[in-house]
Amino acid sequence: MKGFNFYRLFFVLIFSIFSAKGFAQETNIMIRAKAKDAKFIGSSIGGARILVKDAVTGAILDEGMTIGSTGDTEKIMKNDWKRSQTLSDDKTAGFLAKIDIDVPLFVTVEALAPFNKKQASVLSSTQLWVIPGKDITGDGVVLEIPGFVVDILSPQTHERIKASEKIELKANVVMMCGCPVTEDGIWDASQYEVKAIVTDAEGNSTELELKPTEKPSTFGTETSLEKGLYEVLVYAYDAATGNTGVDKTNIIIN
Repeated sequence: MKGFNFYRLFFVLIFSIFSAKGFAQETNIMIRAKAKDAKFIGSSIGGARILVKDAVTGAILDEGMTIGSTGDTEKIMKNDWKRSQTLSDDKTAGFLAKIDIDVPLFVTVEALAPFNKKQASVLSSTQLWVIPGKDITGDGVVLEIPGFVVDILSPQTHERIKASEKIELKANVVMMCGCPVTEDGIWDASQYEVKAIVTDAEGNSTELELKPTEKPSTFGTETSLEKGLYEVLVYAYDAATGNTGVDKTNIIIN
């Protein structure tokens, strides 16, 4: 009788556990971040930080980084797309989220990218229903990341420069996937507006155009300044797509 009670209790407990979990199923969601007017954001620029959350509670269900290549340039940038056409392949950057659910769940998916470029990182998000056991694969959930990555190369932060010297203004500008900007290239440097706004301590500003140099993705010009403290802001703008990007630094002229 004691043995019977033991097994009866054991099966009641097992039944209760499975009932509580509702037979949760692991469900896969492929998540990718794609630069606007460019390619996928992957390992070459540090990837995109992905968060999958319960849309109601905010609980994090899975998180990670997109890993892989930026994808096939010919397919993504040159060919005409057709409905249901897959732009990615097995090497294209993505993060495969795995969540255990027993009922359909409304989730929020966030991508912060490019994650390693803090002055350029953009948060993109979307929401969708996930059904237990119904994987979302292929291109999966694709989040668009607009903008440019702009890095001021010269002058350096807090650099001290003599008022008698010419000041070189130089910036690196790439797509959010890290793809290069070159004259007559897929991403044509001559089509982008790149300018520096130099502002003194009194708030007076001067705007200077930075032109493409021989080095890919590099724009530059020269100027001179009087003694004082200055903020240098460089921006890139594409009128065709609305992509923008900014970087700032501060210098001392003595």
